[in-house]
Amino acid sequence: MNYILFDGPARNALLPFTYTRPVAEIRIGILTIKEKWSRLLSGKVSVRTEEYLSAKFPEVSTDENIYIDASFLPDQDLAALVEQLKAGEAITSDGHIVAYNAAREETSGFSAYRKKEFAGQLIRIENTWDIFSKNKEALHRDFDLVTAGRKSEPIPEGVQVIAPENIFIEKGAQLYFTTLNASDGPIYIGKDTLVMEGCHIRGGFALCERSIVKMGAKIYGATTVGPYCKVGGEINNSVLFSYSNKGHEGFLGNSVLGEWCNLGADTNNSNMKNNYDEVKLWSYAKASAVKTGLQFCGLMMGDYSKCGINTMFNTGTVVGVNTNIYGSGLPANFVPDFSWGGAGGFTEYLLPKAIAAAQRAALRREAVFTEADGHILERVFEDTQKWRDNS
Repeated sequence: MNYILFDGPARNALLPFTYTRPVAEIRIGILTIKEKWSRLLSGKVSVRTEEYLSAKFPEVSTDENIYIDASFLPDQDLAALVEQLKAGEAITSDGHIVAYNAAREETSGFSAYRKKEFAGQLIRIENTWDIFSKNKEALHRDFDLVTAGRKSEPIPEGVQVIAPENIFIEKGAQLYFTTLNASDGPIYIGKDTLVMEGCHIRGGFALCERSIVKMGAKIYGATTVGPYCKVGGEINNSVLFSYSNKGHEGFLGNSVLGEWCNLGADTNNSNMKNNYDEVKLWSYAKASAVKTGLQFCGLMMGDYSKCGINTMFNTGTVVGVNTNIYGSGLPANFVPDFSWGGAGGFTEYLLPKAIAAAQRAALRREAVFTEADGHILERVFEDTQKWRDNS
């Protein structure tokens, strides 16, 4: 069977992260959403997304396809039910279509479909803040999925641990004189990673392939560090996708960083308002700030964005794709995509310069910035012009 993860209505609520990737490529827990489904399903898994993203994230379709709303995270029970879907059948949960079997994507509604209600508890990513606020449960599920039937590498000499049964270390990982406390959640240390001396890590925590935790880091509260990242300082309940750096002292809490982000030394974000009120966050879909229902909510930063040393971010700040923030003072709670400046004001980050910087960053990390990546940034630059015009 062929499986296609489609963006669905959650895409607009997940901007700026979905400007540069399908919903299925969002990382939460240890794996991306697509990686979770690929491990649990027996057939080919691809994505259906915006046309300008499809060169990098192509769809593979056949005569019979099962379409899955990518905002739903799978578990074994849901995946088994999806695999059993026959033509004209759909899975629902609380009135939402989770998956359906069709020769092509359904455009005329689902009234004729035979519906199966999924009785289990599903995790759904409907807003940007769900990525960190639901990361604890997603990390637990991924830990069980990734480590099932496998044996961890031994805990190195000099590493102090609590609840070692909840710790899994992949081959090639190096850990030196650090503490791992997995009593409140599992700790996953990925392949060829490095945890330098003097770090204190409290689960849930995931350190993905080839990432580095620098000396003296303090990390706790369901945090995920994606592949090829470098982190240091204090991090609480945050998710970094891949190739992003928070390598120095400073606090990052209840936050999400996309790919190729870099936080300058001693960058800090606030994650709670002084009056303890509910945090509001900028919504691209609503073109205004919306209530999150959270008392703790920090920084949402889109791909390729960076900030200088000693940058301060206020509670509930959204930074778009490809921004460059520097200077003293607190920048606005919404920094439009392709902006250059700080609290004193912003100018437009010219597209050729932004692409050149992205190319140099990829070269520095021995990665490849492709023609498709360039076309994606061109489209994002065009689509976000209205936000810069109004700032």
